[in-house]
Amino acid sequence: MHKQSPQSDIESIRQLMERSVKFVSLSGLSGILAGVYALLGAAYAYQQIYSGEALQSVEYYRGTIPIVQNLLITAIAVLGASLATGWWFSQRKAKKLGTTIWNATSRRLLVNLAIPLAVGGFFTLVLLYHGYFNMVASAVLVFYGLALINASSSLFEEVRYLGYSELLVGMIAAIYPGYALYMWAFGFGVLHIVYGSLMYNKYDRQ
Repeated sequence: MHKQSPQSDIESIRQLMERSVKFVSLSGLSGILAGVYALLGAAYAYQQIYSGEALQSVEYYRGTIPIVQNLLITAIAVLGASLATGWWFSQRKAKKLGTTIWNATSRRLLVNLAIPLAVGGFFTLVLLYHGYFNMVASAVLVFYGLALINASSSLFEEVRYLGYSELLVGMIAAIYPGYALYMWAFGFGVLHIVYGSLMYNKYDRQ
């Protein structure tokens, strides 16, 4: 019977402990695809906002209800596709690791994510109601960053830095609201692709 070395035993214990407190089923590929969806959504939003007819109605934020409705539908579609992709890849990775996607860690993760996101969603609706359309991208980025930081104790360390990055981009969007769509695309698109690639190379290819 082959005996493992003490170092191997320690490594096995460390991995078991990590799985018990971290949601290790998160896949970097889901982050990459979420970024791709966000960039596609941003391209569609750009076309909606800056097409000739729409540009006239966007000025001074008058007559924007149809445009805002289209952008909300686009954002919901991007979110839905990202969540579905994340769930599918997490299920597949959990099966590969011999774990389950729904456990005490994932429930704690869901609560930690849900609180900042729910508050941020309500705050965003208030901004829309009062016509502060140019601040929506900033608010979404900031609250999403706070949600990632709040939930990072149950995720990989890279997620915390992604949260910090989203906060920074969100604050830049607040200072320069004219570039809000570009900041949204960078925060949800480019950053997700970058961090998703880092996580895939570090954790998924083992």
